[in-house]
Amino acid sequence: MTYHRRLTLLLLLDSVIVLFAIHASNALLYPSTVKYSWSLLLVSSLSLLISHHVFAWNYRLYHRAWSYASVGELMVIVKSVTVSIITAGIIQFIIEQQIYYRVLALTWMVHIILIGGSRFFWRIYRDLFIKETLGKKRALIVGAGAAGSIVVRQLLNSDESDLQPIMLVDDDEKKKRLQLYGITVEGAILDIADLVKKHRIDQIIIAIPSLSKIELQRIYLECAKTNASTKILPRIEDVLSGKISVSQFREVEVEDLLGRDQVQLNIQSISKMVTEKTVLVTGAGGSIGSEICRQVAIFNPKKLLLLGHGENSIYCIEMEMKKRYGNRIELIPIIADIQDRERIMEVMKEHRPEVVYHAAAHKHVPLMEYNPKEAVKNNILGTKNVAESADRYGVETFVLISSDKAVNPTNVMGATKRIAEMVIQNLDPTSSTRFVAVRFGNVLGSRGSVIPLFKKQIQAGGPVTVTHPEMTRYFMTIPEASRLVLQAGSLARGGEIFVLDMGEPVKIVDLAKNLIQLSGYSEEEIGIEYTGIRPGEKMYEELLGEKEVHVDAVFPKIFIGKSVEVDFERVQDLIVSYEQFDYNYLREYVLSLANNRDQGLLTVAK
Repeated sequence: MTYHRRLTLLLLLDSVIVLFAIHASNALLYPSTVKYSWSLLLVSSLSLLISHHVFAWNYRLYHRAWSYASVGELMVIVKSVTVSIITAGIIQFIIEQQIYYRVLALTWMVHIILIGGSRFFWRIYRDLFIKETLGKKRALIVGAGAAGSIVVRQLLNSDESDLQPIMLVDDDEKKKRLQLYGITVEGAILDIADLVKKHRIDQIIIAIPSLSKIELQRIYLECAKTNASTKILPRIEDVLSGKISVSQFREVEVEDLLGRDQVQLNIQSISKMVTEKTVLVTGAGGSIGSEICRQVAIFNPKKLLLLGHGENSIYCIEMEMKKRYGNRIELIPIIADIQDRERIMEVMKEHRPEVVYHAAAHKHVPLMEYNPKEAVKNNILGTKNVAESADRYGVETFVLISSDKAVNPTNVMGATKRIAEMVIQNLDPTSSTRFVAVRFGNVLGSRGSVIPLFKKQIQAGGPVTVTHPEMTRYFMTIPEASRLVLQAGSLARGGEIFVLDMGEPVKIVDLAKNLIQLSGYSEEEIGIEYTGIRPGEKMYEELLGEKEVHVDAVFPKIFIGKSVEVDFERVQDLIVSYEQFDYNYLREYVLSLANNRDQGLLTVAK
């Protein structure tokens, strides 16, 4: 219906209602015309009719979408009608020198009932009849709190959504049988499977933003017993930033089912370290490096240097950052190879960064087994170049991204990361720069990690390949890993290796099963194939050696290694002579160096 046709219809409808209300009230109170002046009735009718339209227009009653009417619209109707009746009473007194209070009072009530009823009738009709015929999916909402209430209301009021809320579930016994916008809380989490089957539910929506990872995992396992698809509220930061609305539900991701909660940060200490500073991120186009850039930008650095070897990846993160932050942060893309010592020195001299996050590295375990010289050149010499240039040009804090594979390493990649730790720890005692390292477990979703591989295999119809049914790994998300880097830098005194308490390790096969289920398949449809342990891989990963960790955390869920001395002469020998070594000798040399000298962590307290 066009705007003008709708406006005309409402004006005519309201005119009939106004005239009917005052005449019906007069007839009810004064059946005999003797006691009531016809001239007064005419004056009252005209004054009420005109004042109603004036105030209805003023309160925009003719511009509201009544199919979504709520208490707010009802209050506007009450205001408009009340002011109209008062105005009619004043005009009565001016013209006739008297006011018929009883007639006006009854007219006020009839007026509100009819005007309100005419408006809310369309919403009732829409809710009861129209929505049922649109073929919407039947939805069950998990959580009857504030978020669940918002979800129910948005789904009921949205023509764009393809979901119709049918019921809620909540473990709070006090909420059982209560209703939110007419939708009943039918049971608890353990009742989900039975309720989905009984009420033919198509979609389950988890609407509890405060859920811990363990609680979410418990709920998801109940949802997985059904044939209904499961979605979850968007991340609260995305809703608050206005990127998406609360009704734009997202799929449950494997990161949601890690079974551990993310570490909370000391925002104030990070802000003090980064705000209004020049910050350099090496490997800025990679999974970890790019996320560090995003996290650093939140704290408004004066200048952010995006350094990387691949021009396309640096271009992508630069464009993303420009779109998000505009001119608020000075972004400088730098194409450079950390193996090029002169170029790195040139960058440091020109820009004089105060904070360096060194994320550039070769990290793929099997590939580095076949290319040990490249691992040494990038992970050891590259780190040495960046660290020594940071020392020379007065960087305040240098944070190395290390790996859990640096603990008692059995592969070239892990060994070179451990030796990189030795390099910065050797520099720290004599430098004004604070050198620290941060050890991660496996990062979910990073390039070359297991999750993207599993997803590709599932899309191809399977099978999903797992090396061994008992192989376990520690996992963390990309944002969590990046936040830990920032927090470690703010805690640095110099020489430390920080490690996140990553909870219990996760079996790779369990991760594969979860991902298959999240993709909407069963294990019968997408098989799992065991391929055997690859060169250099451990069955179980470690985060610290037996004697390396302090009992007390230096920050919630963040630990620091203990101090022992390391002979650095063999590291110097490796740096000078590695080009002369053949594959087998070089591999054994770096493994021997990393393990024989790794009786503890070289941590020099300043």
